[in-house]
Amino acid sequence: MIIPIRTLGDPVLKSPSKPVERFDEALRHLVEDMFATMYDAPGVGLAAPQVGISLRLFVFDSGVTGPMFMANPELLSAEGELVEEEGCLSIPGPFYPTHRSAKIICRGQDLHGKPYEMSGEGLLARIFQHETDHLQGTLFIDRLDEDGRKAVLAELRRFELGLSEPRTRHGVDGT
Repeated sequence: MIIPIRTLGDPVLKSPSKPVERFDEALRHLVEDMFATMYDAPGVGLAAPQVGISLRLFVFDSGVTGPMFMANPELLSAEGELVEEEGCLSIPGPFYPTHRSAKIICRGQDLHGKPYEMSGEGLLARIFQHETDHLQGTLFIDRLDEDGRKAVLAELRRFELGLSEPRTRHGVDGT
């Protein structure tokens, strides 16, 4: 089932999420629905707060990993810096160059609650950081300087008014 994606201004996007404690059938159904929603959007990552659920989990597919899930993620061992355009399904339309670590390790739990970790570079590192930010109530525009934030909000407004089309560039969360 496709779940409506919450957009900028929804309080769930600005609130820290609660840890996942139950790894049951209800969680598996939520994850299936989140994958359907992410692919339909289309995007490469989707965090639970983006569908109105205040839990520390996200789904992703970097195009290399295939569909993956992580609960209760922690970011470790950040290395380097990469500045690339980033977008978000919760801020439909605009993309903006955003600073992120070039390489990072993300540790969390799988659908059965079993701990695992993944190392990511480039897009996968960006996905881990972007989606983990969502779980802390942080949006990518919160990482921009004042001019960058203003530019994204102005483009979002033009998009909402029908004065511009959403960009079809591959970015985190968005396309």
